[in-house]
Amino acid sequence: MDWMAIIEWTAVIFGFICVLLNAMENVWGWPTGLVSVGLYFIVFFHAKLYADFTLQIFFFVTGVYGWYHWLYGGKEKDDLPITTSSARDWIWYVVIGVAALLIIGYLFDTFTDADLAYWDAYTTAFSLVAQILMARKKIENWLIWIAVDIIAIGIYYVKGLYPTAILYTGFLVLATIGYLNWRKRMLAQPQNFEPLIEEMGTTN
Repeated sequence: MDWMAIIEWTAVIFGFICVLLNAMENVWGWPTGLVSVGLYFIVFFHAKLYADFTLQIFFFVTGVYGWYHWLYGGKEKDDLPITTSSARDWIWYVVIGVAALLIIGYLFDTFTDADLAYWDAYTTAFSLVAQILMARKKIENWLIWIAVDIIAIGIYYVKGLYPTAILYTGFLVLATIGYLNWRKRMLAQPQNFEPLIEEMGTTN
């Protein structure tokens, strides 16, 4: 019995359910994701993808944070609303992502036997950014996940992690669905009608 394959497939199933629930803005995606993260600790260490292995630690911490923040991050300690980012925010996302990519890539390429160090570092660095935005319910998290998933599919295919490559293909589809669904939900949130109501009141 190939225990590593069983562990990977179990991580895949929980990971897919996690992203599906997140795309539906369902808070139960966070605890489901924690199960997947725990299993991927084992998978990525075994595959010598140390950047991805280290990333799971961050995912676990932000998973706990995101779970709490979605429940109590609103103005009245209630559900956190979906919001968008400014142009200035985007500049910071890119700067932080590129800086993390270069640092992580250099460290793992120089001091470990990691495979595809800089490509792995790319997915790691921008996953960090996307995960933080996800925890804060910034709609742009899905756009960054799309960019990450495209590269991740190639990495896992090359490394022979075919179930995980399939998972990230599903993630790519779910990230697209998540963006469209969150955009629809964001526009339907009560606060987005307030400027319209004020404008109508001014014209009457």
